[in-house]
Amino acid sequence: MSVQNIICKKRPFSMVIATTAISLLASLPAHASFQSCVAGLSNAAKTYGISSQVRSQAFALVQPKLDAAKKAKSQPEFVKPIWQYLDSAVSPYRLKIGREKLQQHAPLFEALEVIYGVNRHVLTAVWGMESSFGSFQGKRNVIQSLVTLACYDQKRSKYARKQLNAALKIIQRGDISLQKMEGSWAGAMGQTQFIPTTYDAYAVDFDGDGKRNIWQTEADALGSAANYLRISGWTPQLPWGYEVKLPSGFNYSVVSRDSYRPASYWEKLGVKQINGKRLAYRDHELALIAPAGATGPAFILTKNFKAILRYNRSTAYALSIGHLADRLAGHAPFVAAWPTDNGPLTFSQRKMIQEGLKRAGLYSGKIDGIIGSGTQAAIKQYQARNGMQPDGYAGQKLLKKMSGS
Repeated sequence: MSVQNIICKKRPFSMVIATTAISLLASLPAHASFQSCVAGLSNAAKTYGISSQVRSQAFALVQPKLDAAKKAKSQPEFVKPIWQYLDSAVSPYRLKIGREKLQQHAPLFEALEVIYGVNRHVLTAVWGMESSFGSFQGKRNVIQSLVTLACYDQKRSKYARKQLNAALKIIQRGDISLQKMEGSWAGAMGQTQFIPTTYDAYAVDFDGDGKRNIWQTEADALGSAANYLRISGWTPQLPWGYEVKLPSGFNYSVVSRDSYRPASYWEKLGVKQINGKRLAYRDHELALIAPAGATGPAFILTKNFKAILRYNRSTAYALSIGHLADRLAGHAPFVAAWPTDNGPLTFSQRKMIQEGLKRAGLYSGKIDGIIGSGTQAAIKQYQARNGMQPDGYAGQKLLKKMSGS
């Protein structure tokens, strides 16, 4: 599963690569320092219970994979406008292959639904989004990627060290060999892209062969995803959410994916299903999001959306999983149009927003370019002060307002 990091770039690609490469090379420690780092990782693994044989094999020929430290800056769920991300997620190809997989593995999906309560369309959507139904699981050696992050990426070093020990434990257990343990730049592995600690805690041997093989066995991969979603709070027979219609003059300050309230609360505010009917699933607490602000679509969420967010904290990702699952089940596309004239900001522009909010006394957090809940709350205050709809959306129109252009 992906490591959340909201960064994007607006400079020409060649310039970005050159600048980043120079920056990385300038900051690289000497060869001896890398070897010292590796030795420290090996000693830490020893205290974690990893045998000398596994440690010797894992660290003997490891070399830094420097581009692994750059990959987080181009994660599509945090770089693309949400409408582009959704279009690629719910592509004709993914729908076609997903429907074929649903038929091909129908008995398996039926068994998974009975045991874990997670519906087949959501599992197929996760499978499709994470690895294109197992066809692309990442070609990087997981140990090498994690060593690189541990030694060269200060921000992710603690994460990488923890994942490295868990990955070595998987190899020692015999679920997968060192050579076949391939995955992403961040160590996400297999058909459902589990990071090692998630694998250790939630992966299952669904086919009963004695190994939890999420790389080569669909039953283990999908069973592990179903188990993870179930433990994350998935409620059977409940959707992730649905598109809604908001009344004119709606107060967007109450919009948040973390604020779950009774259906009656939202109905008093005039929220209705997109077809104009009364809200569905009224016996569950519901949240409301407008991921592209007041001029884009809005969605009511159930707590199953929170379960999907355990897989990846990106709203764009979770919304894509839900929508892809719905489309695989035969439901229609979203109705409301996306505000393509008010695109998202670059990384440097988001930092400019945070700096402006701090100068205005509305924001006290880090200037990190990450539009989290604190930044969104500050944006809403700024918008309310300046006659804008307080929807918390960090788009180009907000930047123009703050810059006076």
